[in-house]
Amino acid sequence: MKKIKDGSRSRAFAGSRLWSRRFIVAWGMTVLIAGSLAGCGGDTPATNSGSNDQDSKEAVELQVFAANSLEKAMPEVQELYTEKTGVTFADTQFKASGDLIEQMRAGAQVDALITASTGTMDDAVEAGLVDDDTRFDMFVNDLVIAKAEGSDVEIDSLEDLANIDGKVAIGDAVTVPAGKYANQALFTIGLYTGAAGDDGEYAPEFADRVALADKVGTAAKYVSAGDAVIGFVYSSDIFRYDGIEQAFVCPEDSHRPIVYPGAVSSTSEHAKAAADFLDFCMNDAGAQKIWAKYGFELAE
Repeated sequence: MKKIKDGSRSRAFAGSRLWSRRFIVAWGMTVLIAGSLAGCGGDTPATNSGSNDQDSKEAVELQVFAANSLEKAMPEVQELYTEKTGVTFADTQFKASGDLIEQMRAGAQVDALITASTGTMDDAVEAGLVDDDTRFDMFVNDLVIAKAEGSDVEIDSLEDLANIDGKVAIGDAVTVPAGKYANQALFTIGLYTGAAGDDGEYAPEFADRVALADKVGTAAKYVSAGDAVIGFVYSSDIFRYDGIEQAFVCPEDSHRPIVYPGAVSSTSEHAKAAADFLDFCMNDAGAQKIWAKYGFELAE
């Protein structure tokens, strides 16, 4: 009888353990189902919304290609934009507009392009490098003749260039828009043979005095270093380079209008962000002050 009694206790204990396990499993399933149902309630959308907001605020870094003459002003505008939006910028390329176009032709990844002439932007459009629908004129500038700071050189007209004793720094018109504008001005006084500015030659009596520069900034440096007596630069360059000052402003009718178009690259992975930045450049009051500080005027 004792063995039977002990066996009953063993079976009873085993049965109680089985029911305990069943209870735990049932309770766990209830909690799991309740949790799933709660997940379909009002709390989850808020959580998911926060996750989506985080995705929408994913860090954006823009690659900008800009004309060399924007080298001083653009970084300040970009810094302001980063402060206001969180969007950052890769190593912005400041080169002659033609060189920037060649880099894009070679496959450089770009989000926004700003050139120093309508002609170079036309080239970018024709090559399919930018989205023409996003193109618009951003800035205008003046073509000036610079001299070394403190120099006693005096220029009252373009005709005076024929009598200048020394080198004249001019951007290479093949890639430097400032050089093309300069040649157009020289054409009006017979010192260059092509009206377009990149389709002719310098007059024999002037050719040996030309110091070609690979970008407008180099022309400015030739002047400040004394390697050239004068040089053709933009009015904005007077603000951004030490050691030079304005000697003469070329008449507007001596060259084609100096316009800086901007556009979004056709291969940009951040097209909307690039368009937003270009819009900011034109319409933000802080950005406008920076452009003005460096001698740029907004295009009408």
